[in-house]
Amino acid sequence: MASGERFIRRPQTPMNRPRAYLVSSGMLGRYRVVDHIVGHLAAIGVDHVFGVDGANIEDVYDAAHFCSEIDAVLAKHEFSAATMADGYSRSGAGLGVVAATSGGGALNLVAGLGESLASRVPVLALVGQPASTMDGRGSFQDTSGANGSLNAEALFSAVSVFCERLRTPAGIVSLLPRAIAAARTGGPAVLLLPKDIQQADIGIGHRDATARGRVRGRIGNPHPIVAELRRARGRVTIIAGEQVARDDARAELDELCALLHARVATVPDAKDVAGARGLGAAGALGVTGIMGHRNVAEAVAASSVCLVVGTRLAVTARAGLDDALAAVRTISIGSAPPYLPCTHVHTDDLRGSLRMLTHAVRHRGRPAGPRIPGAGRPAEMTPPPCSGPGVRYRDAMAVLDRVVPDGADIVVDAGNTGAAAIHYLPVRCGGRFVVALGMGGMGYSFGAGIGMSLGRANSGRPGGRTVVIAGDGAFFMHGMEVHTAVQYRLPMTFVLFNNNAHAMCVTREQLFYDDLYSYNRFHPSRLGAGLAAMFPSLTSVDVSDVEGFAAAMGAALDVDGPAVVSVECAADEIPPFAPFLTGAPTKDAAVNQDSFDKENHTNVAASA
Repeated sequence: MASGERFIRRPQTPMNRPRAYLVSSGMLGRYRVVDHIVGHLAAIGVDHVFGVDGANIEDVYDAAHFCSEIDAVLAKHEFSAATMADGYSRSGAGLGVVAATSGGGALNLVAGLGESLASRVPVLALVGQPASTMDGRGSFQDTSGANGSLNAEALFSAVSVFCERLRTPAGIVSLLPRAIAAARTGGPAVLLLPKDIQQADIGIGHRDATARGRVRGRIGNPHPIVAELRRARGRVTIIAGEQVARDDARAELDELCALLHARVATVPDAKDVAGARGLGAAGALGVTGIMGHRNVAEAVAASSVCLVVGTRLAVTARAGLDDALAAVRTISIGSAPPYLPCTHVHTDDLRGSLRMLTHAVRHRGRPAGPRIPGAGRPAEMTPPPCSGPGVRYRDAMAVLDRVVPDGADIVVDAGNTGAAAIHYLPVRCGGRFVVALGMGGMGYSFGAGIGMSLGRANSGRPGGRTVVIAGDGAFFMHGMEVHTAVQYRLPMTFVLFNNNAHAMCVTREQLFYDDLYSYNRFHPSRLGAGLAAMFPSLTSVDVSDVEGFAAAMGAALDVDGPAVVSVECAADEIPPFAPFLTGAPTKDAAVNQDSFDKENHTNVAASA
């Protein structure tokens, strides 16, 4: 052992920390800005940081290495690192944290943070910057905004609820808690960290200046909603949204549904908040919106009151409901008002507000609505039959419904595959079901699934498998995160629907552009065989029929570690997606139809 170094032995951890390692004497006794950041995150319960290393963020990784409470996870791309943090947060594990270096690494975060912003997911981004002494002096990857350089603070302010650049070492003591508090209001917070300031020492007295516990958001008074419910004499229908999941208010929602004898529908990105478990399951209607179920609009129209809980009802969630909602008294409670006119009560804490609402309804004599029989299976759309190769979406989802066990988490990507999963595949009892509809970026599910898998223990739930459902187009964008799952031996099954196309775009070409051409079909690929060749320890297969799919899934769900099943399907099959199935499609209609694929610049309504 070299002079000036000492040997420290620590227990083995599953990530990047060895059983024993060397600590330089130069590090002993120092308390750097990065040590404060990592220590503060550990103190508030964060146990993973996701990112891609680089020269201007490596000090954060160094600090994480010497913090036994935090594991730093290396992703293949910063977008996926951001979605790992997003998925970790959505799973209920706590604040998701992503770390990226300067320049291209930082810019790669933008799409992922945009999803978290649009979906109001709490995430903290630690973004390295070149040394502040070189601002505006031509340094590599200068984003200080000085002397004509790109302005990272202006850029990231557009995709965050909070963005500040750290300017002095001592400033981190107040800046970090402010950033975390902002993220917890719903959305990403970004800290820009110059290299020299990251490495700087701060007073040892700041070591314990960490904020333990969580500042509770404002709890709205539900009195206006109670008054409306007391006046109602008919059935109540509830539309439950993503804030129910974000605030983990599932049990409170179930209790309210049971008390009101209400039927409940969920928006697509809140599919797991009702219907799979507990008191409200008997009245579950299914999913709203463009990938939803026909019976939801009928139930809303037949209601005396519609209570909207924790959602703004964007177009993807509201499509097909406008007439019904306009004809029924609609009331709302949540962190932001819906896009349609209604009485709204603001709350940053749905758990607290729903408890208050339930207590008030129970003790103020609201007449119970009629008891409802079991709602049965939601009324599905009926896409036209398809005679193409492989397995049909409906049949594939039926297989998954049979074999995926209770407790499993399901993460769904964009496109035809995602529409089919949202429409056909029920949530597992005790599991989560996540889809990114804020920006709808393809490839989201690979990183998000990893974040959910790693965050599971921190969420307080028992262990279980994470199932990622994605198309081949999404795989080609960010599917190499399968390697990350292999690296950390995560209990994940990746189900790849391979139709050798951006199939939703193919359908749009056929319906709206006379089927004269296609830019969106690919040369055939064998994803299962390809991944098996790349990663010899990975169980990975291709299948082309229902029987083979069922057998492969049964095996893939029992593997110790990750597995991949690639199932052949047809690019010409139309998914359960209302804009493709209602009315006679025309080229002009393409402007007004919503899209669930990666991008469609004419579909401005889809981002409402």
